[in-house]
Amino acid sequence: MNYDESLRWLLTLPDFERTGDFASRPDVAPMLALLSELGEPHRERPTVHIAGSKGKGSTGAMIEGVLGAAGMRTGYYISPHLHRYNERIRVAGQAIDSDGFAAAMTLVREAIDAVGPQFVGRQFLAFDALTAASFVAFREAGVDVQIVEVGLGGLLDSTNVFGGSSVVGRRSSGDGRQSSVVSRQLSREGEPARHVVVLTPISLEHTAILGDTIAAIAAQKAGIIVEGAAVVVAPQRESALDVFRAVAVERGATPIEVAQICQLTRTTATAEGQRFKLKTPRATYDAELPLAGRHQLDNAATAIVACEALAEQCRIELTAAHVSAGLANMVWPGRLEVLRHKPLVIVDGAHNGDSAKRMVAALREYFGLSQATLLFGTLAGKDIASMADAVAPIAREVFVTSWPSARAADPRDIASALRPHDVPVSMFGDLGQAYEAAVAQAGERGAVVAFGSIAFVAAVREYVLGIASDAMRLASGGSGTSENAG
Repeated sequence: MNYDESLRWLLTLPDFERTGDFASRPDVAPMLALLSELGEPHRERPTVHIAGSKGKGSTGAMIEGVLGAAGMRTGYYISPHLHRYNERIRVAGQAIDSDGFAAAMTLVREAIDAVGPQFVGRQFLAFDALTAASFVAFREAGVDVQIVEVGLGGLLDSTNVFGGSSVVGRRSSGDGRQSSVVSRQLSREGEPARHVVVLTPISLEHTAILGDTIAAIAAQKAGIIVEGAAVVVAPQRESALDVFRAVAVERGATPIEVAQICQLTRTTATAEGQRFKLKTPRATYDAELPLAGRHQLDNAATAIVACEALAEQCRIELTAAHVSAGLANMVWPGRLEVLRHKPLVIVDGAHNGDSAKRMVAALREYFGLSQATLLFGTLAGKDIASMADAVAPIAREVFVTSWPSARAADPRDIASALRPHDVPVSMFGDLGQAYEAAVAQAGERGAVVAFGSIAFVAAVREYVLGIASDAMRLASGGSGTSENAG
């Protein structure tokens, strides 16, 4: 298959992200069988496995940057993508090219065809295929360490495949190339794979699937903790901490609580980023982070502690210079990202009430905004009321609109959630019209903040920056080749 053919095949598989139709599963047995058919590509290198409600992507990107600065060839599997599917599989800080994506997906399709008959009445999901393709791509690229982001929950997520005996196997690509010197230093034949679990902050999300309390959701996230792992826990509510501590003890894992062991101080802050000092039991760091928001400092502390844990397990050198270099060059779109000036246009993937509160605090503290024109779009089933509560105090006016997603919330539901706050609301049937109206209302000296689901943020970025997404490619019939998809 070429790139477009890979995408069309993916669209034939059940996909919660795209349709909102959740396919329940009792276990991850089909995923394990699929990986076995592919030669166990997930077990060939040290792993950082990340679960949580907020901050997974930013924390993972920081880990990727720091480990890359330390000389490691990284593989990073993320979800969802912003514009193109190949963004989900990153090698050495860059999305794999379209040919590499298609080659990995072709192997995965063949493997699914081979093992599918073993699981009568069950279907492989698009996320299963993407997860397996990431491990195949990491093997082909000879990466030294893989950073893997959970898709939904943890316990029954497609990425939860590292339990049991993880033995390092051969390290070679499809054309016989051997992995780098760093890889051979990190693992020795027959030794257990090195494993770090990262648990970012927990909040209420997907309550119909994961549970309706913080403790219940934390239990799902804790499902990725494996025996002997270092478990790095970001600053959390106590109800989540209690669950993480208990599961770690039960599984013989070592919990490392960032809030307890670190001293974190912000030294400067602007709309362009912030500088901070962090003292851990191992070292003291003075670093610059080109991301706004106090929550990003917690993410940075969590990422640094995770890198320290992996460095200790793998006996590699991690210095303050590595941390500084890895964070200073970070680019993470869609998180308090400025798209233009005059008016100031900011996009942020604040997808629940807690995230929206953090966004509002950052807009005030880092951007000096007391009011802004809001462009609000999210997914059906989200807690729109809590998001509306969070943003109403800074809303000069709110623009809501239809946008191209099968899961988009009805603009009327968003307007209804804002009605108790006596905030002016305007509804549009087209995203472009809504954006242009918001910009006109803000004026050159004003600000427009587009927020909600990351899919909505992606749609805004595509309109403002003229980005062609995979969805647009397929809607127009695709190129028939893999060009322009890298």
